[in-house]
Amino acid sequence: MQITFPTRPHIALSAPGQPTLALQVQHPSHRANDGTDVLYVHGSTFGADMSIFFRFDGRSWADALNDVGHTVWGVDWAGYGRSERYPQGVTAPVGRMADVLPQMHRVIAAIRARNGNRPLALVAHSWGGGVAAAYASLNPQDVHALVLFGPIVPRTPTGSIGPAAPLNSHHSVSQWAQYRRFVEDVPHGHPQVLSEAHFQTWGEAYLATDPTAATHSPPSVWTPTGPAADVQAWRSGHWLYEPGCVEAPTLLVRGEWDSLCTDADATTLLEALGSTHKADCKIESATHLMHLESQREVLYRHTNAFLQHITTEESL
Repeated sequence: MQITFPTRPHIALSAPGQPTLALQVQHPSHRANDGTDVLYVHGSTFGADMSIFFRFDGRSWADALNDVGHTVWGVDWAGYGRSERYPQGVTAPVGRMADVLPQMHRVIAAIRARNGNRPLALVAHSWGGGVAAAYASLNPQDVHALVLFGPIVPRTPTGSIGPAAPLNSHHSVSQWAQYRRFVEDVPHGHPQVLSEAHFQTWGEAYLATDPTAATHSPPSVWTPTGPAADVQAWRSGHWLYEPGCVEAPTLLVRGEWDSLCTDADATTLLEALGSTHKADCKIESATHLMHLESQREVLYRHTNAFLQHITTEESL
């Protein structure tokens, strides 16, 4: 078993008055004629190093995309990974979609300045799926395809649940808290979706993304609460973007055991999107973190097949 924490260099994207962002790229060994540029949009608690570029047994999702000729880009939004942190002393949630969309403009402009000005495919996880869809709704010229896996979708509130408690700017996420996410949705009697050995190494690398992790008890990654505030809004029935304005062909991928993106959620999102090309894929024995789980290669194959299909259609 081999797990490798990536050490590739990053491109520092700076702008006056804006946080400096860490952008990474992994090129294929040979670019196929139908290869495209793929930007990974991470979820609420960990960035690109811990997801698209993280190698289990010597292989990452970026490697799988490279295999078929795609160039893979990954960014850490402000507050995550190698990017600049938000200032201390802020009391309101930071890193909400409204904060991240201008960052995404900078990132995509930087990529298009380097790739011959070609539109991108966005591959996005969880809360990041809403960010990617929102960007596509506002900038259709930049996005030629969307892959949303485990996206968070508005739900109609039920019962007499009161308003959610206000959030501070950050919260701490421990290794144990991340471990629970890999086990809480797995039905009793089924094997783990991520081995203890794999999680141990991933968890240690996760803590290493925050230089201040050891100052918390237990050791934890200091994480923006903006995504949690967005999720509160979605779960209260509010769309934070106009789904009908999303024109890009879209693949929605979700795990069979993903309680955060259910069959009903998938139906809600697919019916709301304005794209005329929409597909839904449910992967067996997978949860919300399927890109790190034992079924990750199935996710890789479905993503590659969808992007290949879209590219072939565009060339006809």
